[in-house]
Amino acid sequence: MLITQYLTEEHRRCDSYYAEAERAVLSGEWERARELLTKFRDCTILHFRKEEEVLFPEFEESTGIVMGPTQVMRHEHAQARELLQKLEEALDKKDKEGFLSAGESLMILIQQHNMKEEQILYPMSDQNLDGDELVRKMAELGEV
Repeated sequence: MLITQYLTEEHRRCDSYYAEAERAVLSGEWERARELLTKFRDCTILHFRKEEEVLFPEFEESTGIVMGPTQVMRHEHAQARELLQKLEEALDKKDKEGFLSAGESLMILIQQHNMKEEQILYPMSDQNLDGDELVRKMAELGEV
C-alpha cells in the first residue's frame, strides 16, 4: 500500500470527527461534542505518533534530509496539540465562541499541514521507502 494513500485516509477520518464535534457544539449537544472531540483528539494524536515515531525517522534515515519537511511537520504537530488543548478547555466551559475560534485556527493549520504532507512529504516517502513495510509498522500502533 502507498504511504500517501494510508495516511491521507487517516487525515480524512480524523477531520470527519472534528466536523461532527463542531456541529454538536453548534447544536448545544455538549456531551456528544465531548465524545466526538475525544475521538478527534485520539485519532489525531495517534496519527501524529505514526508519523513522528515511524515515518519521519525512516524518511530522515533513508533520504538524509533531517532539517526539511519533517522538522516543519513536527513543529506544526506541536502547534496542533496546543490548539487541541484550547478546544478541550473551551468544551469544559461550554464556551461555544472559544471552541469555534480555536477550532477555526486548528482547521486552518491542519488543512495547510495536510496539504504539505499529501503533496510533498508522502510522495517523497513513497519514492524512498518500502510502503508496505512502513504501513505495517504504523498500523501496529493502532488504527484511527
